[in-house]
Amino acid sequence: MFPRDVTLIDIERLDRMAAAAVETLQMDEDTFRAFYDRTARPVWVYLARITGDRALADDLLQESYYRFLRAERHFESESHRRNYLYRIATNLAHDRHRSRRGIVDVPMPAEHEPGALADAHNLAADTERRTDLGRAMARLKPRERQLLWLAYAQGSSHQEIAEYLGLRKASIKMLLFRARRRLAALLMPAAKGTSA
Repeated sequence: MFPRDVTLIDIERLDRMAAAAVETLQMDEDTFRAFYDRTARPVWVYLARITGDRALADDLLQESYYRFLRAERHFESESHRRNYLYRIATNLAHDRHRSRRGIVDVPMPAEHEPGALADAHNLAADTERRTDLGRAMARLKPRERQLLWLAYAQGSSHQEIAEYLGLRKASIKMLLFRARRRLAALLMPAAKGTSA
């Protein structure tokens, strides 16, 4: 049945690896569905925002969950699972960005389209503000977009941002400050143009 050069130690090692593989899933189907239902939309919005491509966000979301399920990790809590999922998504987006090396346009999600909640009187001003912000965000570096999106759109804490992006918590405050300053500088010419 086994080749002659397979030892008992090899068989025991294979048994341990098989047991570990079963253990790594750590979630039954219902638990995974519930986790997916809670996390899929925010992760997709995050991916769409940082990549600027809804179709790519769909692909990266699927790949993120696939890699999440295949990971040989023990998760201590729900937040640990979520942080790890965001880290996978961030790494996939970084990998894709490195392979493309181009500036991307960042479209607004449908629920944030200009004028979705604005009345007719403020529609033009709202549209102009959102267009300026969208253009400015597109000109930011990917990491700056990620930091700003996680902090202000997702409401993530500095600790969560550090875990999602694989950075030190101590550096998040300074990186956010620089990203906000750069965004403000990009928005300044637009603000000056509307006041004239």
